[in-house]
Amino acid sequence: MARKEKVMSCMEKYDLIVIGSGPGGEKAAVKAAYFGKKVAIIEKEHNYGGAGVNTGTLPSKTLREAALFFSGKYEKGLFGVERTLKHQATIDEFMFRKNFVIQSEANEIHRNLQIHKVAIFHGEASFIDEHIIQIEGDNACHIWGKFIIIATGSYPFHPEGIPFDNNRILDSDSILNIRRIPQSICIIGAGVIGCEYATIFATMGTKVYLVNRTDEILSFADKEIIEELLASMRDDQIEILFNDEVKSINVPETEREFVRVGLSSGKWLHVDMFLYAAGRNGSTKKLNLEKVGISVGKREQLQVDRQYRTNISNIFAVGDVIGFPALNSTSMDQGRVAVTHMFDTKDLDALAKIFPYGIYTVPEISMVGLTEEEAKKNGLDYCVGCAKHVDMARGKIMGVKKGMLKIIFAKKDLTILGVHIIGPLATEIIHYGLCLIESKRTVMEVIATVFNYPTLHDLYKYACYDGLGNLSGHKIKL
Repeated sequence: MARKEKVMSCMEKYDLIVIGSGPGGEKAAVKAAYFGKKVAIIEKEHNYGGAGVNTGTLPSKTLREAALFFSGKYEKGLFGVERTLKHQATIDEFMFRKNFVIQSEANEIHRNLQIHKVAIFHGEASFIDEHIIQIEGDNACHIWGKFIIIATGSYPFHPEGIPFDNNRILDSDSILNIRRIPQSICIIGAGVIGCEYATIFATMGTKVYLVNRTDEILSFADKEIIEELLASMRDDQIEILFNDEVKSINVPETEREFVRVGLSSGKWLHVDMFLYAAGRNGSTKKLNLEKVGISVGKREQLQVDRQYRTNISNIFAVGDVIGFPALNSTSMDQGRVAVTHMFDTKDLDALAKIFPYGIYTVPEISMVGLTEEEAKKNGLDYCVGCAKHVDMARGKIMGVKKGMLKIIFAKKDLTILGVHIIGPLATEIIHYGLCLIESKRTVMEVIATVFNYPTLHDLYKYACYDGLGNLSGHKIKL
């Protein structure tokens, strides 16, 4: 005991140690520091921001914008003429904005930590006991924390039998560092990541094969919205192979030859590149969690309570490392909530029960509240209303040919229960729907609201009119 006390006396002590500088880790560290706590953050990578900044959310969404810009997808023929000067984007041009956004946001996170006087350590963290963290790397040392937050994020799942090489056989991290735009690509997994990359590459002119082991994509989303997405994917020549799986991959010796992908159906695909995008694991292997007895669940994810506390009372976990919903937006607030319960800051003490989802496919999707399928499953007496972008004045100005907004509301009191959007700016205009559901607003209240004209918010008003028409048995547009 005396020896341990001597070791502890030689190390720096902190009120909070945060492992990982991703969305949850950064916001937790900064909040604790704001409330006067002595905070340290440990980051193993050279750049700050975790997967959200470096390999996930921001870079993939930036590539989406680059694809739309270089393809001119939403501008073709919009003003009665086709652009005669066509530019074939190079891979450096395609990646330029992605690299800029990554570095810019990483720098911003670094500045934020510095402003709040958070001590920064670079290296690999592992537990010595429930309070002591060993750091190996540039800042090799031991530090002591009263509380510790694990915010180490996730990494792509690698199943056996797939010869990942970070060149032609890729995962959702290495796809961001390709050296050329593929002529064709096979994507395994039709979840959010797979669908996003499928539409991004199709927009850039790549032939895309999307393989999924079940007969549906994005099963958590409203089926009518997904049918719109599937129609758009097929229009973009994306070939979707349902109820199928990869069985074998043959990688040739030269890049002039195709990668041969054998499927369980017996079909062979001959493609330029292969992307496995079916799941991620929590980044916990190197933390030495068994040393302190922290429980690790499926896919190396950590189990926490509503306060984001693990089974060890002073150790918390937030973000992708705890699994669903694994969104940047929710991870940030998870970190803030954890700090509330550590230091009794009496502010944000729980994650919001209602929050929006954004899927950055082309076209993008966003949703909040109940889907129609959930309303049916719950036995609710409900009605729906829809409005299409093409029927809105703003949609005509923008040249939007597809897209819709769908509302789900209770028949009894007309309270809005769900909002689902597919089309340009879906992830931006969903927040009005979030406010409607949070405040339990009705269809009649939306109809009585004045919006700027012309704007896409008219979709809300006319979806409500459509809903009233469905309720009364005849269509109306007032």
